[in-house]
Amino acid sequence: MHQLKQIIEKLKLNLLTIDDVPDSFSSTVYKIKLVNQQIVYLKIPYSKIKLVREYEAIKILSDTLPVPKLLAYWEGNDEIPGALLLSAIQGEPLSRIVDEKLAFDIGVNHAKLHNVSPQENITYQGISNVYDQWSTFLETHFYSFAEEVKEAIPVDLLEQSIELFEELRKSLPPPDGPSFIHMDFRPANIIIQHNQVSGIIDFESARFGSTEMDFTKINRDIFMTNPRTLEAYQKGYKTIRPLIDLEVVLPFYRFTDAFNSLGWCKKRGIEKHQKFFNENYVILKSILMNM
Repeated sequence: MHQLKQIIEKLKLNLLTIDDVPDSFSSTVYKIKLVNQQIVYLKIPYSKIKLVREYEAIKILSDTLPVPKLLAYWEGNDEIPGALLLSAIQGEPLSRIVDEKLAFDIGVNHAKLHNVSPQENITYQGISNVYDQWSTFLETHFYSFAEEVKEAIPVDLLEQSIELFEELRKSLPPPDGPSFIHMDFRPANIIIQHNQVSGIIDFESARFGSTEMDFTKINRDIFMTNPRTLEAYQKGYKTIRPLIDLEVVLPFYRFTDAFNSLGWCKKRGIEKHQKFFNENYVILKSILMNM
């Protein structure tokens, strides 16, 4: 509460009400109504690098996609990483009930995101470009989570997972990019109004890299529930840019997403995220049994 008071004073906010925003896992987010009745969002990332990534991403994407407007920015101090004040986007987070028309529009907007590439004359402080080291990035990403996973699952499942990772990554196609990738493209970060995309939010994990990783969570949460949405999504995506063969890459990323999610839960506290841990544990065991 002391930190929040500092930030409100730094940004000189005159507020009427303030409420927590759920489903935000790498930042603390508040919904604020100002005295002038304007609704805004105060985002306080857990680290400085996440703050800078969000700030840069909004600047990079503001002319291309419906993203929040940056209303104020505080770089923080030794105690607080910093904060961003963002405009509200009209609509609600995407639910898991998606028809083909909406899936098509999601595909269009995702492709527009992937069409953004790094500019040679700009130096980015927060958003790294891992495209040229994509294989190394995948390996580092996986094995960093493996350090957490090894304390959360039986040894035999860990060994099978590592063996499967090494086997599956050999069949991956050449990287597709360099493209802006969201890294957390899931329903909670896609805002919908009148059955079309009105906004995309939450860029604190963004990179420039290969598009292949960015289909993982939308596949898990939407496409696998209703396969017809996948076809419509692909049609929308292809109106903007070519699409890689998802049948080739999705099995690998479905597996690594489940595995890495277990590591994320262990790092953040399994008891706090028990439901998510259990869901991914079931997915991982099913994949290992069938592979």
